[in-house]
Formats: sequence, structure tokens, C-alpha cells
Amino acid sequence: MPDVAAEGLRVLFCGINPGLLSAATGHHFARPGNRFWPALHASGFTPRRLLPQEEQELLSYGLGITNVVARATARADELSREELAEGGRLLAEKVARLRPNWLAVLGITAYRAAFDEPAAAVGPQRRLVGGAPVWLLPNPSGLNAHYTPPALAEEFGRLRAAASAEE
Repeated sequence: MPDVAAEGLRVLFCGINPGLLSAATGHHFARPGNRFWPALHASGFTPRRLLPQEEQELLSYGLGITNVVARATARADELSREELAEGGRLLAEKVARLRPNWLAVLGITAYRAAFDEPAAAVGPQRRLVGGAPVWLLPNPSGLNAHYTPPALAEEFGRLRAAASAEE
């Protein structure tokens, strides 16, 4: 699935891996129950709620999307620790090449496995990935019942405030 990315983005959002519908349509966060697009808008990153097929518009806002692992699955927990660790290594190379101001990883468990950070929590991280600071966000999947849509938008908003403060 192709990235939506360019050099020097404000924020490069990084999903865990494509879901089956995203892989079939070729658009990130394509499942209707996914809360990525609503959270992006509710947090102020975009002036309106974009549809997955409008993902290229993100570039005009200095935003992009990639994934830790390229392989599509029905659920992220189908990925092995080895796949996540290799994906983390490849992601670091990609980030070093693209040089975003922030890398926002969407998924705590996947981040912990990909970067061997078992105690990582939502928010800014101490480590850099590919030279970029990292902000860890909750997984926006509708399967993640730990975060309500308003709470998810609030976390996205914290990142937006930090990214805007650096402009």
C-alpha cells in the first residue's frame, strides 16, 4: 500500500499495518469504523473531515501516512514481534530519509514491540526514530475500546499543539 508522504512534513502518522479493507481499496484507514479521520479533523489538523480516498490532501496540510508493517491483516495482533521489529527498523530508515518534524505512531502495543520499549505510554517519547521526535497515539481502530472518540481527538490535539508550537 503506497505511503502518503513527502520530505519535511509537519507530522508523519504511522499506522501499525493496513487492514484488509485498506489493502483492497488502496486507502489508509478505510474501514468506516476507524476513528483516524474523525480524530484528525476534531483535533484541528484538518479543516474538515477527509474521506480515506482524499488522503492525498493531507500533504497540503504538511501531514502524511505510512505503516510500521506493510503486510495487511484483519487484526494487528496477527503480526509477529519479528515483523514489528523489522518494520521498526525500516520505518527508522524511511523517517531519516523524509525528515518529518514529528513521527506519530498509532498503536501503543505495536510501538512497544517495534522499538523494544515495553514501558512506552501515550504522548511524546524520549527516543528519536530516524532522527525525528516520536509522539505515541492510541490505535484509532474501532476495536480499541480504551479510547472514546473525544478522548482520541484530545490526544491528537496534544500532538497538534506541540507540532504547531514548533512552526
